[in-house]
Amino acid sequence: MREVRAGPHPGPLPSAKAQPSSDKAGEGELPLAVIARIKSAQRLVCVDARAAALGLHPGLSLADARARHPELIVAEADPPEEAKLLARVADWCARYTPLCALDGADGIMLDISGAAHLFGGEEAMAREIMARLRGQGLSVSLGVADNPRAAWALARHGERRLAPENIDEKTFAKLFHDMPLAALGLDGKTVADMARAGLRRVGDVAYRPRAPIAARFGDDVLARLDALKGLERGAICPRFAAPAFIAERRFASPISQAPALEATIAKLADDLVVLLERQAKGARRLELLLFRVDGDVRRVVVGAGRPLNEARAIARLFAERLASRHEDEIDAGFGVDLMRLSCILAEPLAPSQRELERAHEGERAQALADLLDRLSARLGPRRVTRQALVDAHLPEAAVASVAATLGETRLGRSSEDIAPAPHRPIRLFERPERIETLAEVPDGPPLRFTWRRMRHDVAAIEGPERIAGDWRRQDALTRDYFRAEDTAGRRFWLYREGLYGAETAQAKWFVHGMFG
Repeated sequence: MREVRAGPHPGPLPSAKAQPSSDKAGEGELPLAVIARIKSAQRLVCVDARAAALGLHPGLSLADARARHPELIVAEADPPEEAKLLARVADWCARYTPLCALDGADGIMLDISGAAHLFGGEEAMAREIMARLRGQGLSVSLGVADNPRAAWALARHGERRLAPENIDEKTFAKLFHDMPLAALGLDGKTVADMARAGLRRVGDVAYRPRAPIAARFGDDVLARLDALKGLERGAICPRFAAPAFIAERRFASPISQAPALEATIAKLADDLVVLLERQAKGARRLELLLFRVDGDVRRVVVGAGRPLNEARAIARLFAERLASRHEDEIDAGFGVDLMRLSCILAEPLAPSQRELERAHEGERAQALADLLDRLSARLGPRRVTRQALVDAHLPEAAVASVAATLGETRLGRSSEDIAPAPHRPIRLFERPERIETLAEVPDGPPLRFTWRRMRHDVAAIEGPERIAGDWRRQDALTRDYFRAEDTAGRRFWLYREGLYGAETAQAKWFVHGMFG
């Protein structure tokens, strides 16, 4: 596994608000720094290349920096905007690999295993990433290594950009031993304590016995050294899970017209269906990524009410989204140079026979599913919903409105796991309604009850179905549910609240719903 770590150089990634806007700054002659209040003092948190060449560095107070160079241009740091910018850059980097993760507040980590050859090798990929990001006005440094910690160190402190695979001790010493201890990712206090002990470089730790270092500075120092050597495999946490099926198109000349976008989506759907058919699966959740030439990335997600392995049906879902002009999700801007269609949720296709598929009921169900998919794609999944059973303690909370395109596998529990329809009403009252009852014994089922000023004589009753009170509420009482039928044939779902003699001296009765 090869890791690419892209980070700003030499300080944190500046936000859009931290860009020089004056005419003097546009000449490229004056240094720029970003400042923030740290411990009641204005300090530099980021400097550009010109400021670094003049000896300015992060952590220096603004007063000292102004004293050294009065022409210094400063801008206030804006962490929320910086985070948004970093997220946009990370989404843009997904054009090289779907395994892209944020690395702290100022870095991005890419897993390029099996992807570098698509761009002419790791060196060519690194050059392209840096050239494209610099073309967008960003100053970055980059490192390529077998593990995240080594890539982080090369990007931050390395003189070389690319580390060879399976490096030996000699190569490791040449690459990392002259780096400062900050290359291990240690906190500032630990680095200062080790500097007072004469340990300032990675080689100072690598050549010394491990036991005394661990006893004095903790095991974390050695753990980070082992991670730098690749002895402890690190992992990244991608922003988005890698899809199982991907189809993409790259364009030498960017496209921006809707007909060209639709034609490309149709071709991508054809390629994706081939991959799905190999594993006898259908797509339930699809994602379209548009990588624009201005660095922006548009992400469009659609769902299907049934597993789809038909290219025409997949293309139709995105055509509906293109037709919904009130949304700007599919906006090509100045052009799109890469389009990627991914299946982020797939389900096995149920075996079927062509004769059964042509039956009237099968065609009707398929037509309904296609209609739901088209409506959800055009109006949005939150506006086309259905009622679904969910695992909840109280009956009134056991139903929820979910997107019509989500199946049972997305709910976490099938409706078969919950009480079947004959045992509970399909519809419940919005609030249980109080009734007056007459019973032979205080804790027995009712012989007669009055509801909405009407008396109902019970002809048959079945129960109870006991539901304990919610343990999170101290005043919650036990419910005993009964299925009752009166002499007129009407069937009710009644419950008694509170255990007689244990939770209450006089239980209350309610009607919660009616059977059809």
